[in-house]
Amino acid sequence: MDLSWEQFYQTILLIFESRIAKVIIGGLIILIFMLFFQRIVRSIFSKGRLLDANESNTMISLLNSIIKYVALIGFIFYFLHVFGIKIGSMLAGAGVLGIIIGFGAQSLVQDLLGGLFIVYEKQLKTGDYVIVNDVHSGTVEAIGFRILKIRKWSGALLSINNGQVQTIENFNEGRMRIIEKITTSFEQDPQETELVIEQICSALNRELGEHLLKDLSGEPIEPFKYIGMASTNEDYRGFSFYIVGLCQDATYWQTARDTRGIIAKYLYKHNIKMPEQHVLTRERKDH
Repeated sequence: MDLSWEQFYQTILLIFESRIAKVIIGGLIILIFMLFFQRIVRSIFSKGRLLDANESNTMISLLNSIIKYVALIGFIFYFLHVFGIKIGSMLAGAGVLGIIIGFGAQSLVQDLLGGLFIVYEKQLKTGDYVIVNDVHSGTVEAIGFRILKIRKWSGALLSINNGQVQTIENFNEGRMRIIEKITTSFEQDPQETELVIEQICSALNRELGEHLLKDLSGEPIEPFKYIGMASTNEDYRGFSFYIVGLCQDATYWQTARDTRGIIAKYLYKHNIKMPEQHVLTRERKDH
């Protein structure tokens, strides 16, 4: 059966006037606007010179997350409007449901404000290695509208609500001090140990000098140095000595590992006696 142009037009018009079609079209329009604004945000902060790369990525992550949630909320309101559902009257008559939604909105606002304060106060940015709430550690992967995402050392992705973040320990705030404690046996001459430690500090500054934090003139702010004996009876095991040095935050972990390796090499080379745990066994003779 052939359809005339007028019938075809009427059929298309009925389809577009249907609620399902309105929802689909409205959703597509909202999606296009969301992607458009996200692209603008990405373009602005990618080309900006006021922020470094990590700060730009942080702002892009947060603003894109906010745009996504605004688009989602807008779509929900539009969907309810198309089907003739009034939000105000629905919440007023819902009673318990309205209270539950109210608490949910309170949590949402708390997470939003938490995320904004984290970014505004520059407590962290993407790429930083952090410890959150003295429990969760890893590299910041994204700061969203509600969620802070941290990639743990194991590779697992941890998500924490912004409103639940109480304390942040940031290892990428410019000044990272390496502190290494050397404990030797009571049988080891402490004066000889100190001479070896001075050699260790010279070796550390020579081999790891490029990783030390430097001033504007290019000189290390705090090169590796021996600061003295820390204890004459470290846990009843021996004498303890401290070496410290200020390094760049970006290479802190690798520099700390290399530091321990160089210390171990020199202690072994000079036969410095380390504390040992002795276990005494006694044979019991039955009579």
